[in-house]
Amino acid sequence: MRAQLSRGKASLQVVPGLREGRELTNEMTTTSPGPIVLWLASRYENIELVQAALSHVCKQRVIDSEMEHWIGMALREAVANAVKHGNRLDPDKRVLVKFDGVGNDLTIVIGDEGGGFDPERVSDPLAPENQMKTSGRGIFYIRTFMDDVAFSRGESGGTILTMRKDLSKRGNAKGENE
Repeated sequence: MRAQLSRGKASLQVVPGLREGRELTNEMTTTSPGPIVLWLASRYENIELVQAALSHVCKQRVIDSEMEHWIGMALREAVANAVKHGNRLDPDKRVLVKFDGVGNDLTIVIGDEGGGFDPERVSDPLAPENQMKTSGRGIFYIRTFMDDVAFSRGESGGTILTMRKDLSKRGNAKGENE
């Protein structure tokens, strides 16, 4: 299935049964619809589209509403960061969002077309001098709500964020209430 969305700057691709050239195997469940890939204009309004795609994935994977909430928090922060900090609010640049799941894992990849950054240079939002600031908590939230978080550089620049959630865990952040 393919669909063009919002002014030709976004596309949705669902590839049922196949993931990055691999054949369907026993570890891929029938409730895993295959990767969902979105290329979106770098606009805050597209966060709602990404949230709708997550809701679709959660319904397909039978993810409870509490876990969907926490994954959604991380996802919205990641997309907002890609739009604001990565692409510097340039609507001509795009944000990549990819959902993929195998077994008990849900992996979400967010990419931007910006200049990239070093996540280790981001200020600690828990440091006393940063606690009253109104921004700077996005990466902290992402790391809190997801089980694995990795940053890398894209082949042509930009930042690629890969987040993984273990769906066998239940609870608010990293499965505290298993």
